[in-house]
Amino acid sequence: LTVMSTLSVPLTPDLEKFINNQVKSGRAANKADVVRRAIRAMEEEEAVQAVLEAQREVDEGKILRGDIRKLMKKF
Repeated sequence: LTVMSTLSVPLTPDLEKFINNQVKSGRAANKADVVRRAIRAMEEEEAVQAVLEAQREVDEGKILRGDIRKLMKKF
């Protein structure tokens, strides 16, 4: 059982039009579906950015790689 909360958010006319168009076109079931999908997309984007940042740090040598036991012995 998932407990959901409700959030009231002021929208610009353009955003409301976009949401309504998503529902009218069948790309979303209802207005709440549009908003939930947008939030999930933001979550996914943050996860992708975290992975890319971690890879960048590895590429720059900022992160130690290898067996943790062997690395611990070095310190």
